[in-house]
Amino acid sequence: MPNDQKMDNVSIIMLTARDEVDDRVKGLNLGADDYMVKPFSFEELLARIYARIRNQFPNLFGEVVIGPFQIDDRRKEIRLENRILELSPTEYELLKYLVLNHGLVLSKTMILDKVWGYDFAGEENIVEVYIRLLREKLHDKEHRLIRTLRGAGYRVDVS
Repeated sequence: MPNDQKMDNVSIIMLTARDEVDDRVKGLNLGADDYMVKPFSFEELLARIYARIRNQFPNLFGEVVIGPFQIDDRRKEIRLENRILELSPTEYELLKYLVLNHGLVLSKTMILDKVWGYDFAGEENIVEVYIRLLREKLHDKEHRLIRTLRGAGYRVDVS
C-alpha cells in the first residue's frame, strides 16, 4: 500500500502496561480509539473489538438474530420470539449490548461505560435497576436469559 494512501477503516486499541491518566490521554490523543491496560481480560478485548466493528460498520448490524432475539438497529427494536419489546432508549441500548455480547460476563463498569457513557456520574446501582426492568419485560423471573454472576457482572445466555 502506498504511504500516502489513507486507511479509513482501521481502529487502534492500545494494549499497554502504562496505566497513568496522562499515558491514557496521550495514547488517545495520538490516535488510539481505545486503551486497555495490562493485565487485561481477553473477553473484554474481544468485546471492545466487536464494539469497534459495530461502530465503524453500522450497516453490517442493521438487523441481527441471536438465539430468540432479533435486533433491528435501524428501527431501534428488539424482538423476543417475534414479540416486539416495549423498551425505553436506555433499556434498548442495555439489552442490545447484553445480547450482542452474549456468553461474555459484562461487569457493571463495562455496562456503565458502554450504555451510560464514560462520564456518567450517577450511582452504579442504576445497572441493577435497569436489569430488573429488563427481566420484567422479558418475563425472565428465573433469570435464565440475563444471569447474575455475583461479584463479576451479568451474562446473557441464548440457545
